Amino acid sequence: GEPADSRRRPLSTDVQLRPYVEADLAACLTLFDSNVPQFFAPHERPEFEDWLRAVPTDYLVAEVGGQLVACGGWYGRDDEARLCWGLVARGLHGQGVGRALLDARLKAIRATPGVRAVSITTSQLSEGFFVKHGFEVTKREVNGLAPGLDRVEAQRSEEHTSELQSRVD
Repeated sequence: GEPADSRRRPLSTDVQLRPYVEADLAACLTLFDSNVPQFFAPHERPEFEDWLRAVPTDYLVAEVGGQLVACGGWYGRDDEARLCWGLVARGLHGQGVGRALLDARLKAIRATPGVRAVSITTSQLSEGFFVKHGFEVTKREVNGLAPGLDRVEAQRSEEHTSELQSRVD
């Protein structure tokens, strides 16, 4: 067997988060491509690229060792914040990068006055990740994103967000 210290360890402690800038466009598209067709449908790429070209303000990128490995953002709508376009390099799923990105987005949302709930549209493939982090599925549409990709709506209350944060800090 291998020595215990040679196992792949979670990367979450090595993740550096910063705001998205225009120069990140190509790297974010590469991340997207690494998740097609399992997690995103090919027809979603132009919409994602348009979103990035608009240089969204509440959009973050995550780097490990200077390499861009994840991105994701959010926007407010009335008393609700919606998570959007969150993705992690396919080869790094399950290593804490997505959690670091989610935690940073939830922290920014908590600092926004008036937000009572956080919602997301995701697929059945990522649904478990969000449920594990306090989201509840509110709607499901089989094949709603693409054949084999169900559209899943999920939400968590801001009260739950605050309660979870106190355990994390």
